[in-house]
Amino acid sequence: MSRIQACLAALAVQNKKGLIPFITAGDPDPELTLPLMHALVEGGADIIELGVPFSDPMADGPVIQRASERALLKGVSLRNVLEMVKQFRSTNQTTPVVLMGYANPIERMGQEQFIHAASEAGVDGVLVVDYPPEECEYFAENMHKNGMDTIFLLAPTSTDERIAQVGKIATGYVYYVSLKGVTGSGALDLDAVADMIPRIKKHVSVPVGVGFGIRDGVTAKAIASISDAVVIGSRIIQELENTPREQAVAAVQSFITGIRSALDN
Repeated sequence: MSRIQACLAALAVQNKKGLIPFITAGDPDPELTLPLMHALVEGGADIIELGVPFSDPMADGPVIQRASERALLKGVSLRNVLEMVKQFRSTNQTTPVVLMGYANPIERMGQEQFIHAASEAGVDGVLVVDYPPEECEYFAENMHKNGMDTIFLLAPTSTDERIAQVGKIATGYVYYVSLKGVTGSGALDLDAVADMIPRIKKHVSVPVGVGFGIRDGVTAKAIASISDAVVIGSRIIQELENTPREQAVAAVQSFITGIRSALDN
């Protein structure tokens, strides 16, 4: 059982919901990424999604696009991100880390080399936005052989056929995008999410996390009532944008602590 699977299974036994925050590696500064990861854990994160900066993050809205741009200007590459995970693992052996990003950096490195390097660094799962599930069974198989999970996105427009294909190769959890559009956009329609989750669970045996549009404890708690985990990204990046550098880590930890409290109470 992978770290992700063990984490979510333990939460289910406790009747608790997973909290999965996202930050972009290297934003606002590479030196802050490791302290931010530890702050997320201290605040109550169960799994960390660590964004790999990319020049054309097509699924991401302006907030996360800006985070990628800032990190790229600092020279942060996929290899740098893997080194950050390795450093995190030197003091934290339990919190799962999922890399979230796009195919191009992985393809440039080479899939097999990437999988080996990610496993060595202590990565637990990978979500590649533009790897279609119909075309990456070989990648998923190699990931699983190396003890890592493959996470896939599902959306309001996903057909039953696409959901079933994801169900065949997804491990760890699936990430349901609750809105049509990019990250950080729109307003949540809880009824629509509630209708979609049972459709997903007909075909998918792993837990379902829901993200896009979760901005505070109220929306997080509402989403948690109909899913297995909540994913929060753009709102955390905004916290970093609106806070002086020396206060950024404390501000993010405080925000996540508030979300954790809302989920548990």
